[in-house]
Amino acid sequence: MANRRMFSLDVVDTDKFLDMPVSAQALYFHLGMRADDDGFVSSPRKITSLIGSNADDLKILVSKQFIIPFDSGVIVIADWKVNNYLRSDRYKGTRYIGEMEQLRCCDGIYSMDTVGIPVADQMETQIRIGKESKVKDNVNTICLEPDKSAPSQSDISLPLVDKTFYNVPFDKIAIWKDAYPVVDVEQELRRMTSWLDSNPTKKKTRRGIERFINNWLARTQDKGGSSSQREVNQSSGFNSYDPDGGFERIKRIVDSERGNRKPGENLPFG
Repeated sequence: MANRRMFSLDVVDTDKFLDMPVSAQALYFHLGMRADDDGFVSSPRKITSLIGSNADDLKILVSKQFIIPFDSGVIVIADWKVNNYLRSDRYKGTRYIGEMEQLRCCDGIYSMDTVGIPVADQMETQIRIGKESKVKDNVNTICLEPDKSAPSQSDISLPLVDKTFYNVPFDKIAIWKDAYPVVDVEQELRRMTSWLDSNPTKKKTRRGIERFINNWLARTQDKGGSSSQREVNQSSGFNSYDPDGGFERIKRIVDSERGNRKPGENLPFG
């Protein structure tokens, strides 16, 4: 577990957070400092007592959906991946595998996963959490859009420019496998994760990440598949692992043709 943790203003500078009592805010920070690399805290009640907060502060954090409780007594910080981004070489996975399997991560925010659970069990889960938090809000929401189920997510997460992650859906992977049959899609997605981690200025927005993925996969397909690795063409300045570089290359060709053409002569494109 790391000795340093981060807290995003997108979380702690909101009215929802600042409206809480100072003791509840302090408890949130102390829980965050003691969480493992996936945001799980094994002894929230002990920490609550240690810093002079009380059980009501813990309940407030549950009711405001800043933390998610489990029957085991463990809690997880819902906005953990919004607050913290850990490099893969420094990340140590949580030992609370059972609790992790009960969660979904959508837009960098944890929520309880009720997909595949019988309706009666879903209601029991919601009632249990509702009793602890004393609110009627359903904390099991897994999608921002109403009446639309979130797609099943893979374990591949691409870092975005806003420090959240794009959790790649399985249905998208299936589409890309059909579109690029000679590409090892999962392996290329993991290479993208490593490349984005090493090139933080090239990270994409949530809106642009799928375009980035498609461009990368298309270029790998054109090269002959994932097993065919080519060196970077330094003379042209075109990086075969930078899909956005293709546009700059085409632009240079067009500009060159435009400069060399004779008056009245059309460009040899289209």
